[in-house]
Amino acid sequence: MIRYINIFRGRIIGGKCVYRIKVYCFNNEYKNNMMKHFKVCLTGFFSVFFLSVGVVSCWNDDDYQFYSSYPNALVTVKHTSDSVVYLQLNDTTTLFPVNMPRSPFGEKEVRALTHFKFVDKPSEGFSKAVHVNWIDSILTKQLAPWKAEANDSVYGNDPLEIIDDWVTIAEDGYLTLRFRTQTDGRGTRHALNLVNNGTAENPYVVELRHNAHGDICGYPADGLVAFSLDSLPDTQGKTVKLTLRWKAYRGVKTVEFDYCTHQATMLSKSGNARSIAEERATLLLE
Repeated sequence: MIRYINIFRGRIIGGKCVYRIKVYCFNNEYKNNMMKHFKVCLTGFFSVFFLSVGVVSCWNDDDYQFYSSYPNALVTVKHTSDSVVYLQLNDTTTLFPVNMPRSPFGEKEVRALTHFKFVDKPSEGFSKAVHVNWIDSILTKQLAPWKAEANDSVYGNDPLEIIDDWVTIAEDGYLTLRFRTQTDGRGTRHALNLVNNGTAENPYVVELRHNAHGDICGYPADGLVAFSLDSLPDTQGKTVKLTLRWKAYRGVKTVEFDYCTHQATMLSKSGNARSIAEERATLLLE
C-alpha cells in the first residue's frame, strides 16, 4: 500500500480552523510508480512529517482493483453467538461481509472505519450483504473509573481539542471521538481515557483525559478513539444529555450529546460533516 500526507482544514469545537494531516491508503499496484514521483512541498511557517498509521486490512480481488481511500462508514465489528462476524452500521442495520469470513481483529468487538459496497448476495439473516474493500480498526476502550485527586497522575491532564465531525458521535453503545493535539513526530504514544464523572443525580457525565507522555510540542496531528458506554445506566428508551468534558488549549470545554442507549446521536450542534471521510488516525495511541 501507499501512504502519503496532505494538508487541509478541520473545525475545532469551540475554536477556529487549523491544519491537520490527511492520510490515504492505496492498493499495492500503485506502490512502485507513485512513490517515485510523489513529492510533498510545504510553504509557510511549518513542515509536517509523517507520524504513523495503524495497520489497514485489505481484501483484494484477483484483478487488483483500485479501491477508494475514503471510508464510507463507521461500524462496530461484532460476532454472533456462533462466531459469525458482521458489521453493525447503526442501531437498526447490520451488514454481512461476504468476503470477510473472520475478523482481522480477532474476537474483540471494536469500532472501525471501512469502505464497502453492497452486493446482490444472500445476507444470511442480516440487513444487507456487502463486499469489504478495506477496514481499519479504531482504538476501542472501556470507561475508566473516577480517581478524584489522583486523576492527573493516573490519566494525565494534557490538552487536546475535539473535532466536530461525522465520526464524533454516540452510537451503538459507543462514544467515538476525533481529536487533535500536538506532537514532535518521534513516535511517542499518547494515552486517552474516558473517565466516568457522573453522580447519582446526573450519571451521564464523562471526562476525556489525555496523557501525552511529554510529547506536547510540535505540529498538529489527529487521532480517533472510541469508548464503550455500556457501564452507564440504561436510559430505558429516553433521550438524555450526555455531557463530555475535556481540557482544551484555552481551558476546559464541554459539549452535549442527545444520548439514548444504543441509538445514534451526534453532537447537539454539529458543523463540519465531511472531513474525517478523508482521515485515518495519525497518532500512536494507547
